[in-house]
Amino acid sequence: MPVRKRLNPTGKKHRFGKAWMHEHVSDPYVIEAQRRGYRSRAAFKLIELGDKDKLLRAGLTVVDLGAAPGSWCQVLRERLGPSGRIVAIDLLPIEPLAGVRFVQGDFGDESALAALQRELEHDKADLVLSDLAPNLSGVASADQAKSVYLGELALEFAARWLKPGGDLVVKAFEGEGFADFRRQMQRHFDKVNVRKPKASRDKSREVYLVGKGHVAG
Repeated sequence: MPVRKRLNPTGKKHRFGKAWMHEHVSDPYVIEAQRRGYRSRAAFKLIELGDKDKLLRAGLTVVDLGAAPGSWCQVLRERLGPSGRIVAIDLLPIEPLAGVRFVQGDFGDESALAALQRELEHDKADLVLSDLAPNLSGVASADQAKSVYLGELALEFAARWLKPGGDLVVKAFEGEGFADFRRQMQRHFDKVNVRKPKASRDKSREVYLVGKGHVAG
C-alpha cells in the first residue's frame, strides 16, 4: 500500500463548554460506563451493534482500528473469551488490557500498518472494527472528506485481511460521499446495514456501517 498522509496528529486539546460538560456528566451511558468499569460510553455502541448483527462470539480474531481509550477492547475481551484474539491500533496510547495486543501508531502510515500485520502473525481476522474519526477542523466539507477517507482505509484493510465470510464495522457520518462509500462496501459484503446505536448522540450525524459476509476478491 502507498504511504498515507497523517490525518490525526497528536497535541490537539479539545475545549468543551459548561453545557457540554453538564450533558456529559449527566449522560446515562456515561454513568453506566463508570459503574461497569468501561473506559468510555462507546462500549454500549459496540454492545448494541454486536447483539443486533450477531458480530461477537467466543474464539474470534478481531482487529480494532482507532481503539483508544480501549472500551471496545474491553467489550471484546468479555465477549470473545480467553480463546479470542484482539489486535488494536491507535495513534494515542491506551492503558494495557490483558489479552489485547496493541500497536501505537497512525493507521495511515506504512510502518504502523506493518506492525499491525505482524501482531496478526499474518493470520486473517473474523471481524474488523473501525471507530476511526479525524480531528475536526470545523470546516464541514473537509471533515466529511477526511471521515470518508478513513472509512476507505478501513475497508481497504478489511478487504485484504478479513477471512471469507468475515464482518466489518465502520464509523461514518451521513453527508457528502456517504452513499458512495456505502456502495463501495456493498461490493465486498453480502449485506451492508446502516445502524444508529442508542448510545450515539441524537444530534450527531454518526452512524455505523455493518458489512456482513465478506466476499473475498
